[in-house]
Amino acid sequence: MSVLHNIFFFIVAIGVLVTFHEFGHYWVARKAGVKVIRFSIGFGKPFYSWKRTTAEGDKIEYALAAIPLGGYVKMLDEREGEVDEKERRRAFNNQPVSRRIAIVAAGPMFNFILAIAFYWVVFLLGTTVDRPLVGVVDAGSVAARAGFDNRDEVLRVAGDRVESWNDFRLILLEKGLDGGDVPVHVLTADGYEVDRMLQLGDMQLLKQEGDIVGKLGFQQWWPQLDAEIGGVVSDSPAEMAGLKSGDRILQVDGEAVDNWK
Repeated sequence: MSVLHNIFFFIVAIGVLVTFHEFGHYWVARKAGVKVIRFSIGFGKPFYSWKRTTAEGDKIEYALAAIPLGGYVKMLDEREGEVDEKERRRAFNNQPVSRRIAIVAAGPMFNFILAIAFYWVVFLLGTTVDRPLVGVVDAGSVAARAGFDNRDEVLRVAGDRVESWNDFRLILLEKGLDGGDVPVHVLTADGYEVDRMLQLGDMQLLKQEGDIVGKLGFQQWWPQLDAEIGGVVSDSPAEMAGLKSGDRILQVDGEAVDNWK
């Protein structure tokens, strides 16, 4: 099934690229006064087509062809057949060089504009990251002595902005590489911005085994989600065990469970 999905999405992606590419040729050709005869997405014999009369009185055929790996815009051109004397000025081959260059370049230019639009949407939506929220700290640890509390959100470490839990780990490693004191600016659960000072002393973080922030007493905060199943993957061990969407887990191998984590 995944192979079919890949083929389907490949065809969709190619279709979008080809459509914008050919639309670039089509749109600039019409703006330049060149007569367009056919706008086709795909090669080969069309399996669906229709005609539309433009404001200039041209009847343009729009077609979807069987081979979805390209497309084309057919324009009036004396090199491809006889052209009525009245329409010679509208043939592609009779246009000034500047117009022909513009029509030919319009396809890749429209793909370039499409890429910019897609990137704009991606950046507009943003990315999903783990917020740098501190969970319950280990008693007697460096984090506990610095006064860190549950739901503290790390904003900056030694002046450097922190945007995710991974940022916090990496910047803390960089700033505390040689030990010493590392200031951390946080937003508390009550909404106050305060400074906390991690006193690392002569601790060398790179020599610490395991998770570095864990060694300092930090745990990442996670929301407490009920241990309720949202869905079950087909043909999985969970489905074979009879688990279903909406089931609430009470025990696992005899041990009580009260949250998803």
